[in-house]
Amino acid sequence: MARMSSVRRLLPALLWTGLVAWFSGASWGASGTDFLGPYLSSPFPWATPEQMKAGIGLIRKGAHVAEYAVLALLWKLAWAPLGRRSWIPALVLSVVTAALDEWHQSTTSTRTGSAADVLLDSAGAGVGLAVAVGGWAAIDRLVGVLLWIAAVGGAAMLAINWATAAPAPWLWLSVPTAWIALYLWKRHPTERQ
Repeated sequence: MARMSSVRRLLPALLWTGLVAWFSGASWGASGTDFLGPYLSSPFPWATPEQMKAGIGLIRKGAHVAEYAVLALLWKLAWAPLGRRSWIPALVLSVVTAALDEWHQSTTSTRTGSAADVLLDSAGAGVGLAVAVGGWAAIDRLVGVLLWIAAVGGAAMLAINWATAAPAPWLWLSVPTAWIALYLWKRHPTERQ
């Protein structure tokens, strides 16, 4: 009976790992996700082809973070009998999967492996585990970090684009929105506790 319980705990993580391996195949490369273009062009009809490509790239990188956050959480659940330290093998297995995933991509004819993607995947796993271990406080800190990055980084990009006379219509909306959201987030810390 204990053996069956172990299999039930491991099965979701193993199945998700199989899904990650499937996504690392040749059909899910950059050209395989061009189907996202029409979905992006509808809300952003003014976007240039380069901006559409960047948007698809952003979605792809976001998917990396999300799939490895889920993978790490599933491995954490699989190793739950270890108690509070279940995050350690979960992180190790997620990082190993990320490295193997990129190695697999390097063996396909249409994709390449990337150490940066291993770091991105590992960061996604780390964020997922930090949220799982730290609860709502970790989510609150993560939101704060992301708002600071959006506000300061966006302002820097806006300044660079303004100095070089490069058009950036979406920055003129997103940067003030990030600063307003950061102000509201900092103003009401007691409501988040």
